[in-house]
Amino acid sequence: MGVLASITSRNRNTRTNQSSLATGGHAIDKNRVLAPTDQTVINPMNAGNWESVRTAPVNHTPRYFSKQEADALKKLAAHTSQGVIQSQRAYQALKKIEQSDSQVHVAHRGYIRSVADSELNKKRADTVTATHLHKLRPEYAKLGNGIDRAEYNAQKRIDELTAKVKEKY
Repeated sequence: MGVLASITSRNRNTRTNQSSLATGGHAIDKNRVLAPTDQTVINPMNAGNWESVRTAPVNHTPRYFSKQEADALKKLAAHTSQGVIQSQRAYQALKKIEQSDSQVHVAHRGYIRSVADSELNKKRADTVTATHLHKLRPEYAKLGNGIDRAEYNAQKRIDELTAKVKEKY
C-alpha cells in the first residue's frame, strides 16, 4: 500500500504503527538505545550505592589506648597502607579496562554506522538501477515489436513464396 493510500485508507483504525523502510519507517527503540550495557552500571537511573570503606570504627570520644591496642592499630595502619597501594593499582587497572571497553564500544558503533551508511548507499544504487531499467522497458518493447514485425513479414513472404511454388507445380 502506498503512502497516499495508507493515509487516505478507510481502514485507518486497523493500520499498525509498523511501516517499511520505503515509507520512512524504523525499528529504533529509544529504550533499547539508552539501555545500560550492564544492569549494575552507574547512570542516572542507577546511581549505585554510596558505601565507603571503613577499616576501623570512628572514635567519637577521646580515650586512652593500651600498648596492645596501639601496636595492633599500628600494624593495621601498615596493612591498610599496603592495601591502598594495591587498591590504587587495581582500580587503575579497572579504569584502563573500562576505558578500553569504551574505546572498543565506540569503534564498534562507528563500524555499525559505516555499515548502515554503506547499506543505504547500496540501496540508493539499487534504486537508481531499478529506475533506469524501468526507463529502458519502452525501448525494449519497441525492439520486441520490431522483431515481431520482422518475424511476421518473413513468415508472410515465406507463405507467399510457398503459395507461388504450389501454383507452378
